[in-house]
Amino acid sequence: MRTTMLRALLVRAIAFLLMATPAAMAESLDRSQVEKIVREYILENPEIIEEALIELENRSKRAQEEARAETIRAEQDALLRSDADLVLGNPDGDVTLVEFFDFNCGYCKRAFPDVQGLLTEDAQLRVVLKDFPILGPGSVEAAKVALAVKRLGDDASASDFHARLMGMQGQANAARALALVEEMGLDRGHVEIEMQSPEIEAVIASNLELAQRLGLTGTPSFVIGDRIVVGAVGKEPLAEAVRSVREE
Repeated sequence: MRTTMLRALLVRAIAFLLMATPAAMAESLDRSQVEKIVREYILENPEIIEEALIELENRSKRAQEEARAETIRAEQDALLRSDADLVLGNPDGDVTLVEFFDFNCGYCKRAFPDVQGLLTEDAQLRVVLKDFPILGPGSVEAAKVALAVKRLGDDASASDFHARLMGMQGQANAARALALVEEMGLDRGHVEIEMQSPEIEAVIASNLELAQRLGLTGTPSFVIGDRIVVGAVGKEPLAEAVRSVREE
């Protein structure tokens, strides 16, 4: 890949020289002569290759970030205002942090206390939790149970269920999630029926499609403002992202 990039840079340099060279001089130079001039210059100043590669990488990164920001702005309703999502913190908060998570994601479990800490410290923070079950059938089953609990109960029960299942050791799946439903005194039969509903299938499919449009490939992934933060980065980086949105 690096060789391909170097060739591309060489082609661009030649094209630039041909355009920048006065017409009379350009007519007297053929392609091989221009290539020789470029080659000699690069050999005499090899550091420009590294500089060019860094600049090319930075431009690509900026373009990707701008494209993501544009997609986030276009997906505000899906990100912030889906009735299927569990909302924590202040429902009328001035900043919303959206987390795409999987109940079987170890990094999500590590990030959970950080999100809880932010909610404790920031009375104006709103957190939207989006089920993004990408780590196998057990994850899909656990997400269906969680979504059923949300649909059948109140936000307090759904929040309690989320916290308990996220804090559970070992593999999350339908059996363990339904056992937790019983432990909490909820109606397991109703949950088992609801988790198979087309509506819940549609929520998961919608979340997966939304994540794909945003370019998300792992969990946890956080969306805040027009930025995406990937991974269990710790509480302070998330808090800093919240502050940045408030300052905009």
